[in-house]
Amino acid sequence: MLNFNNFTKNLKIEIFPITIILILAFSRLLPHAPNFTPVIATALMSGFLLKNKNLSLIVVLMAMFISDLIIGFYSSYFFVYFSLILIILIFSSFVKKINFKNLLVLSIASSLLFFIVTNFGVWAMGNMYEKNFSGLVLCYIFAIPFFTNTLLSTIFFSYSIFYLKKLNLKKFNLS
Repeated sequence: MLNFNNFTKNLKIEIFPITIILILAFSRLLPHAPNFTPVIATALMSGFLLKNKNLSLIVVLMAMFISDLIIGFYSSYFFVYFSLILIILIFSSFVKKINFKNLLVLSIASSLLFFIVTNFGVWAMGNMYEKNFSGLVLCYIFAIPFFTNTLLSTIFFSYSIFYLKKLNLKKFNLS
C-alpha cells in the first residue's frame, strides 16, 4: 500500500531540485555577462540535488537542449554537452560529501574541466585558429579572460544551490 506521507515527502524532495536545475538552465536565456551563467554549477550540483546520476544527466542535458533550441546551436555545442556529462559523471560522487570548503575546490575543478574541453572544441570546430599546436595554445590563451566569469559564476551558483537546498530541507523538515 502506498504511504501518502512518504509519497508527499519524496515528491517534495525531487520537485525542488528539478525545478532549480530547470530554472538555472533556462536562465541562459536572460541577458548576462559573457560566460557568467549557472550551467557548470548546475551540472556540478545536480548530483548533490538529485542523488541519481542518470536523472541528473537527463534533467541537465534536456534543459540545455531546450534552451539551445531557443538560443540556437553553435559549432562546438557537442563539446559543451560532453563537458557537462563529464562534470556530472566525475563529480557526482564527490558532492555526496559536500561542505563549504570542498565546494570551492569542486567549483574550480569543474570550471577548469569545462574550460579545457570547450575551448578544445572551439579550436577543433572553428576556423579562428590554425589547426596545429600553436593554434590550440593561442585558443586557450585568448579564452583566459572569459575564464574569470566562468569561474566566478560557477562558485557563486554552486554555493547558491548548496544553501538553497539546505534551506529547503529545513523548511520541509527533510534533513
